[in-house]
Amino acid sequence: MAEGAAHDTVRLHWRYEELPWDKLDHGKVDPDLVPLIKAASLVEFNADDYTAYLCNVFHDDPEFQAVARGWAVEEVQHGRALGRWAELVDPGFDFEAAVERFRAGYRVPIELDSSVRGSRTGEMIARCIVETGTSSYYAAIGDSTDEPVLKLICKNIAADELRHYKIFYTYAKKYLGVEGLNRLQRLKVALSRIGESEDDELAYAYFAANAPVSAAYDRKTYNAAYKRRAYGRYRPKHVDRAIAMVFKACGLKPHGRLCTVASRGAWWLIDSKARKLSATAA
Repeated sequence: MAEGAAHDTVRLHWRYEELPWDKLDHGKVDPDLVPLIKAASLVEFNADDYTAYLCNVFHDDPEFQAVARGWAVEEVQHGRALGRWAELVDPGFDFEAAVERFRAGYRVPIELDSSVRGSRTGEMIARCIVETGTSSYYAAIGDSTDEPVLKLICKNIAADELRHYKIFYTYAKKYLGVEGLNRLQRLKVALSRIGESEDDELAYAYFAANAPVSAAYDRKTYNAAYKRRAYGRYRPKHVDRAIAMVFKACGLKPHGRLCTVASRGAWWLIDSKARKLSATAA
């Protein structure tokens, strides 16, 4: 389905064309934030590849396939909104060219016909973890900027991602009833997906959106550049919320003592990495 046609058939909660672009305040743009928004625009816009993969994995579940396609339309809109904002604050940024550069160097393995998580329940839990991360990330970005249009975009995206989490959580429960994964198995999937934040997707998106055309990709370099700017945006409340959502997806008590301990540990880790990366850059 063409992007425009899909855009018209899915009930969007907001439309990027209708955002108050004339209210963009260039005097409130944080230059250190712009590279993150450029990279995020590429990752969000690439959702169609993930949808193809999900539709292969759930080939006999037309209801979920329709949900996945609707999810992709919203994700692509996220990319469009972020990309337009980045082009407005940096006229030298070409969103479409950056998308092509990203796709040329990073591809999702869409040809698979079974979940890389080992089960359909695992796939849904992994999607919950992704939505947890993105909802928390955009909440953190939105709270860290005073630029009104970007703040609104982030608020809209964070709300979308939270709804997406709830959708994937519903299907996780559906397939849990069939496959019966225990809490330990679900936790392993969650931890595995969290660990994949170190993989090439974000680092390569940062490279494709920000590096000179002549530059060579080095994962360690661009992963560090991304994290240095991103980690400092978080505050304890963002981490608390994310850990509670992870616990819920794994079938664990989201507001118990163990969750509190995990949240404090996660905040310490993020804050420590942010300080270390900042000191190294300085």
